[in-house]
Amino acid sequence: MAQRHLDPTGPVAGPAPTGDALAGYLRGQATEFLRALRLHRENGAGAGGSEGSVDAALALRRAARRISASLHTFQPLLDTDWSEGMRPELAWVSGTLAMEHAYTSRLDRLLTALHRLSGTDVTAPAAGSRAAGAARVGAAAPRDAGLRNPPTSAPERSNLTVGAAKAGALLDRQLTLARTRAHSTALQAMGSSRFHAIADKVAVLASEVPLKPTAKTTDLRPLATAAHDRLSDAVTSLPLITAGHPYNAAALIHGLSPDTVPHPQDAPWHQVRLLLRLHRYAREVVLGDPDGTSGLRLLAAGQALNQHRDASEAAAAAAQAARTPRIAPATAYALGVLHADQRHEVEAARFTFQQCWQKEAVSTG
Repeated sequence: MAQRHLDPTGPVAGPAPTGDALAGYLRGQATEFLRALRLHRENGAGAGGSEGSVDAALALRRAARRISASLHTFQPLLDTDWSEGMRPELAWVSGTLAMEHAYTSRLDRLLTALHRLSGTDVTAPAAGSRAAGAARVGAAAPRDAGLRNPPTSAPERSNLTVGAAKAGALLDRQLTLARTRAHSTALQAMGSSRFHAIADKVAVLASEVPLKPTAKTTDLRPLATAAHDRLSDAVTSLPLITAGHPYNAAALIHGLSPDTVPHPQDAPWHQVRLLLRLHRYAREVVLGDPDGTSGLRLLAAGQALNQHRDASEAAAAAAQAARTPRIAPATAYALGVLHADQRHEVEAARFTFQQCWQKEAVSTG
């Protein structure tokens, strides 16, 4: 069987995919959204939520992202007012439901890193244990690229050990509070009239997709190719040569300064992550079942960028904790080392993405 390539305009068996394929995809994702919503309600959402409710929330976010991305990429084929009204609402659903999981994973990543760096027993909270386990695996994954931290000398490790426990306790307090607030916000959102209105619109979408009259004869591949081209342009502007180095020391200059704005080096990479997601979802619509080597490489590239985001946000959390007034010098030292470790992880994730993207570019060039 011929390999499916990255370029959605490449040869595809059978007739060109048109608006009917888009309608089928949107109906399927709307059905997944409604199924996940039913499971979430059946499993409840108590303090921290059960494992079933966590899985259901993940499925809700997954379906919402795919619907929203498809409305963005293939907007010329859809009713303009409807699609422009739906996209921000779906983004609100996905973003609101994502925050609790993000804080849980971030805390586990940071406590695991503290334990690795100091050798002390810094225990992660029990909530979200399965997601936390995935975060632990992900936190270590970028180091397979060969970008390891330099060895820590005995005096430095001694200083780190002294402050690690208090640094872990401080992070636990701050991020657990943030997670609790995010959980409450998600519960309030899912009980709101705004969310019920979105669910009603998705229920209609499961049976009726508002396509324009010309959509049934319009080839989807040029629109999918445009999504790929936007991704390629964004990747071209990234400093991939810098990403080939073990550590970007300039990344520390901003991170521990009093300024709390997002790290300026990270924004282009976060944008590429979003564009890669749009491209992957467009391939799902056009190819139906986007399997094969190319799809696996794109998935690996996306995972590297997810690691980049997670490490970047974890480093920011460590830096924010280090700005807490009147903390002990040993605690501040431990948080500074932790921040530097997570910026190492950022660079490692960039290196991993570089390798994945270069392989993809060679295979489709």
